[in-house]
Amino acid sequence: MTGVCVNQFPNAAGKVENSPYQRLAALGIKLPPPPPPIANFVTHVVEGNMLYLSGQGPREADGFLHAGKVGGGVGVEEAYRHARLTGINLLAVMQEALGDLSRVKRVVKLLGMVNAVPEFEDHPSVINGCSDLLIAVFGAAGEHARSAVGFGSLPGNITVEIEAIVALNG
Repeated sequence: MTGVCVNQFPNAAGKVENSPYQRLAALGIKLPPPPPPIANFVTHVVEGNMLYLSGQGPREADGFLHAGKVGGGVGVEEAYRHARLTGINLLAVMQEALGDLSRVKRVVKLLGMVNAVPEFEDHPSVINGCSDLLIAVFGAAGEHARSAVGFGSLPGNITVEIEAIVALNG
């Protein structure tokens, strides 16, 4: 599935919305509380002007985790939505870590992991769910380097896990 990346959103008055929060609102997204770590690690580390985000999965605000094998019982379009949800969770962690998403200078790199059957070959289309979201929220600053790879399993049998590296404004 190929998503549409929109870098600017006109509001009702026709004015272009440029802040990450205006773009989130235009997308109809309200950030949930950040998901807690599931093991002995922290959700993020800030080192200098870099933010390193631990892997997040497709957790709904109520705690429900989307699970299954992509290419088995889970199709590409459904997994794309799971990757988008994972991106929302990454944004929630960014918000908690930074206090203001406007501090994001650039999304530098994503690592997208897909829990897939061995013969599945379309990992990039799944992880586009997160990539498309980040570009829609941050515009050109959301464009990033990326790896999208398949795994035989992920924690809790979740469909996707994505981690990120983000450069920060001074």
